[in-house]
Amino acid sequence: MRVSRIQAEKNRQTVIDVASRLFREHGFDGISLKDLMKGAGLTQGAFYKQFASKEDLVAQASRRAVESTAARWATATAANPRDPLGAVMAFYLSMGHREQRIDGCPVAALGSDAARQGADVKGSFEAGIKQYLEIIGRLIAATDGEEPNSKAMAILSTMVGALTLSRVVNDPDLAQAFLDAATEQVRDAVTA
Repeated sequence: MRVSRIQAEKNRQTVIDVASRLFREHGFDGISLKDLMKGAGLTQGAFYKQFASKEDLVAQASRRAVESTAARWATATAANPRDPLGAVMAFYLSMGHREQRIDGCPVAALGSDAARQGADVKGSFEAGIKQYLEIIGRLIAATDGEEPNSKAMAILSTMVGALTLSRVVNDPDLAQAFLDAATEQVRDAVTA
């Protein structure tokens, strides 16, 4: 049975959404195309009608994951407009986010995997990181009016590093300590 163009595009978007989540949970090489397509409710044969290669899907799914995280940051800042950076930190540096690998930050979940991928995948991550830096830069400018570039880089590095380290350890108290230390460091960096 032939699928309409509209349905084919819906299927493609579903695959990108599912891949975005499953890659964050299992890594780029931790899930087969067959299992990924099964998760999207489609056959493996449909993959090749939608994407040039697995790397093509990885790049598009990475973009989608970054967009999802940026949207979650926007939701956090809208919920607390008096302290938008504090709202982003409260979301990002939380045990809840630590546990949400499937919907969490793709840089923390897949950064080391992305470093071993091709230019298209790295390009998706680079664009996302620049978007995160721009958001943090705006939040800092709203906070203290200084030039945010290097400060935004330090804040993002601290947040991603703390989240990554918190996910690596088994001990929940140590995980929380990484998140708390990062929160304190970010607050100190903003007021410095």
